[in-house]
Amino acid sequence: MSVNAILSALRKHINKDKAAFFPRFFKTGKGQYGEGDQFWGITVPHNRLVAKKYFSQCTITDFSELLEHPIHEVRLCALLMMVYRVQSKKLPDIRKEIYQLYCKKTKYINNWDLVDSSVAQIVGAWLEDKKKDILYRWAKKGHLWEQRMAVIATFHYIRKGQFEDTVALCKLLLHHKHDLIHKATGWMLREAGNRNPDTLIYFLAEHHEEMPRTMLRYAIEKLDAGSRKRILLNQYF
Repeated sequence: MSVNAILSALRKHINKDKAAFFPRFFKTGKGQYGEGDQFWGITVPHNRLVAKKYFSQCTITDFSELLEHPIHEVRLCALLMMVYRVQSKKLPDIRKEIYQLYCKKTKYINNWDLVDSSVAQIVGAWLEDKKKDILYRWAKKGHLWEQRMAVIATFHYIRKGQFEDTVALCKLLLHHKHDLIHKATGWMLREAGNRNPDTLIYFLAEHHEEMPRTMLRYAIEKLDAGSRKRILLNQYF
């Protein structure tokens, strides 16, 4: 498989208007969280078309090379292909190698869309029946994207009905300063609450007064309007 074939396929979907818009959308200005990233303006549906066509032909070396590419959508394509590969039942099992590559290349998985489209399926799934120490190391490390990876990885466990790691990691990240972490923790608490309301209510009862406002709003988004209002006014508990 040639990496050049994948790059050529992606280039067919370059959109100059979106290439001009994406840097603002993904905050690539000086001092912003996506500082310096570059775009071809490829939409996610087009990216998925390429990923689905080529993922079965890629080696770990191919994934590694694509993950280090300077163009954002190329890195996204690599991650989408890695997800399709770990989920494939028809191909040889290389889930461990893909998990190891992911953990080795986290510095290239450096925006929220890259994290959110891949970490639960690759890292969360691999660690399902294993120790999850790396998630806690990431949460404590102080690296924005690894911290987001830590909590979003638990989406895999939430879907399986296991909420303990989500709650523990949200507690670790409770006083984080960045709204991208507030959104991630609130989102995962909301998803846990959708499946087990008591998990969310117990967390809110203990922490609602200290939760960042964005985290709180995300967490309670699916509650009924009256409950949301009382929680926001600190009249629920």
